[in-house]
Amino acid sequence: MAALAGTVLLDVPPPATTGAERPSVTTGAERLPVATGAERPPVTTGAERPPVTTGAAPAPGPVPAPATRSEAGPGPGSAGSPAAPAAPAAPAAPATPVLFAGKAFDTCAAPSLTVMRAWRGSPYGAVGIYFGGRGRGCPVQKELTPAWVASAHAMGWRLLPLFVGSQAPCVDSLAKRRFAIGSDPTGQGTKEGGDAVRAASALGIGTGSPLYLDIEAYRRGDTACAATTLAFVRAWNREVRRLGYLPGFYSSADTGVRDLEAQRRAGTKDLPGVMWFARWRGQPALLTESVLHPEAWTPHARIHQYAGNVTETYGGHTVAIDRNAMDAPVARVTAPARFAARVPVPLSFVTSRRP
Repeated sequence: MAALAGTVLLDVPPPATTGAERPSVTTGAERLPVATGAERPPVTTGAERPPVTTGAAPAPGPVPAPATRSEAGPGPGSAGSPAAPAAPAAPAAPATPVLFAGKAFDTCAAPSLTVMRAWRGSPYGAVGIYFGGRGRGCPVQKELTPAWVASAHAMGWRLLPLFVGSQAPCVDSLAKRRFAIGSDPTGQGTKEGGDAVRAASALGIGTGSPLYLDIEAYRRGDTACAATTLAFVRAWNREVRRLGYLPGFYSSADTGVRDLEAQRRAGTKDLPGVMWFARWRGQPALLTESVLHPEAWTPHARIHQYAGNVTETYGGHTVAIDRNAMDAPVARVTAPARFAARVPVPLSFVTSRRP
């Protein structure tokens, strides 16, 4: 999931279209024609954008800013599972989010640092990492350590932390149904929000960072299922915010995203501060997604996963990825800088970046 800069968003060749779901995170994203106007690509600067503070706006505009900031496919945590350690106390002064606009990719398991170095010659400048959650398609992340986080960040990569926890009771994917939200969605969401913060902090991802909750596509029109899922998501958001992080949300445009947009229009509180929507059309439509009001989750709070199950090769290394366009917050990395010193970036990778 869940990019870089220096090139316009439409310069990536269209992927080979597949009707298949992602091998690791099955989005079920729909592929109906988009009845929208032309896409305006986000600004691509070639570098991380400076932090900004976004103001609140009433519906049907952007989601109101959460109180914890001056702002805003593939654990633990399910009903009936052993109690988790207490979540850390909320920080006194949450850090301002850091923004990035451009291209991103996500892949099931974090690639090796060798691959990440080689891919610095790609058009991507951000990478989605599946850092926690009991529903991850790749629960064993042998590369994903504090050293990896610090080193990838030092190379210039910006990170999009994804948490795949409990899923909607009516989730489409058969593989995800064993991770269904239980009878106490609020308690479960609160617990898994704490789990997410602990896992992110352990990797050196600091406060003020977005944590993106991955809710896979579920049966559309099932009101009871949608209500249970919403209760879980809102509780997760509250806990993540309370602990000084930014709650983000990833889902299929025509299920989870559509339902949250309806809640936003209705004035529901405790919604995510960033929206990552999956609609596989082969080209970015960051600002023209048909289920979102043009001003919803703007400015600087949208990611569009526009292609999935594609492979790309850079520097002799081939990786199966999903493609994303973004203008949204990225992780604030606090892992010790000494880790990054172990993997210097060759000058050739810097000078070979696309203009």
